[in-house]
Amino acid sequence: MSSSDAEPGRDSGRSATALDPVSYRILDLLRENGRISIAALAEKVGISRANAYTRIEALVADGVITGFSARVDPAKAGLSIGAMIFVTVYPQAWASFRAQLAGMPDVEYCAVTTGEHDAMLLIRATDVSGVHEFSTGVIAQLPEVRTVVSVVVLDEVIRRPYVLPTDLPERSLDVPLGMTRWTPATAGRDTLPPR
Repeated sequence: MSSSDAEPGRDSGRSATALDPVSYRILDLLRENGRISIAALAEKVGISRANAYTRIEALVADGVITGFSARVDPAKAGLSIGAMIFVTVYPQAWASFRAQLAGMPDVEYCAVTTGEHDAMLLIRATDVSGVHEFSTGVIAQLPEVRTVVSVVVLDEVIRRPYVLPTDLPERSLDVPLGMTRWTPATAGRDTLPPR
């Protein structure tokens, strides 16, 4: 199966081939200003316009750049409330649950997670009652869903469009590493019948 045939998001968590410094610089500049002209980008990177254009096209073709869009402040656009909805799904119902999510415009982001819950949804609403209506009136009503926990977001402290490997600092391994607690799945969860 080619990468273009893969299900979206299916490569999450897999190690990717590192890009060269020029490609990382291009991605860094596009993160700062996605509307930068090819000429300005080429000048800042120190390459020709033709090379800049070719590299951007290659990054798109390779699936590194997945699209171009505007960044919008949800609160200023009228969606003043954000919430994380943690969902536990019956194992036999994953395909149906994923299909249901595709038709829910309230969901900004969904990730399959480890631990006590199976999925985390980031939703937007105009007010707290909208969060309540969505979590209890939509998500909790799905036959695929076993449990729902909603957490209202009070403040979004950091929101980056993306992080690059070149952003990550080198850390000293002289510092002893702490423990990470992994919450195991509930005993017998894989044998529960669908609701």
